[in-house]
Amino acid sequence: MEFTHFLGYLGAVIIGIVLGLIGGGGSILTVPVFVYLFYLNPVTATAYSLFVVGVTAVVGAIQNLRKKLVDVRTALVFAAPALVAVYATRRYLIPYIPENLFFINDFLVTKDIGIMVFFALIMLLASISMIRRKVIGYYDENAKVVYNYPLIVLEGSVVGFLTGLVGAGGGFLIIPALVLLAKLPMKKAVATSLLIIAIKSVIGFIGDVENLNIDWPFLVTFTILSIVGIFIGIWLNRFIAGEKLKKYFGWFVLLMGIYILFKELL
Repeated sequence: MEFTHFLGYLGAVIIGIVLGLIGGGGSILTVPVFVYLFYLNPVTATAYSLFVVGVTAVVGAIQNLRKKLVDVRTALVFAAPALVAVYATRRYLIPYIPENLFFINDFLVTKDIGIMVFFALIMLLASISMIRRKVIGYYDENAKVVYNYPLIVLEGSVVGFLTGLVGAGGGFLIIPALVLLAKLPMKKAVATSLLIIAIKSVIGFIGDVENLNIDWPFLVTFTILSIVGIFIGIWLNRFIAGEKLKKYFGWFVLLMGIYILFKELL
């Protein structure tokens, strides 16, 4: 086993630990791990990321369902437009993006570079949301859920497109939408977002199964290690306040995003 591959499998565990500790964000590291440590092309890396994100989100969603924190109806309302957008993006858009996009002077921007640069920009947005940790609002736990359907369809389509393009869960976009558009209290919004992420990530990956040759032994091994990491993270939660780590992890994601931009463009 190459040393970079060893680091990649270690990264799978760390991704799970982060998810277990802070409840999200860790999945945004899966694409860089696949690309820079396992040397996968970005299209395959984003597909594999969808599988890892989807399965790990299912684990978290099941735990939240047991605790009765998930608003299933809201999850389905928000997931519907997102899963249509993510499936269409993976099944029809990604395969037809040309390999060579455009030139900037003498620098050729390829499909792989374009995907990684866009992914880095998403990482920067996600990192800012983690660093700021701004309270979106407070709503009564017993308040009636109200749906703003036009905005839900728009938001779900945008999140589904972004998820399909870069293979990340998009929790930093979904959670504020659940609070602001469905009036869910923050705790329920976080729990419900995991179910939405699970549904749309799995559906997006199904779009890839029809286009890519999947290395199932590798993908399943990586995913199992991530799930092991989740349970380690949940156990560490007894001793470490995960919410306090979120800001520091946000800075790490910010640096990673800047690194990817420099690596791909320079």
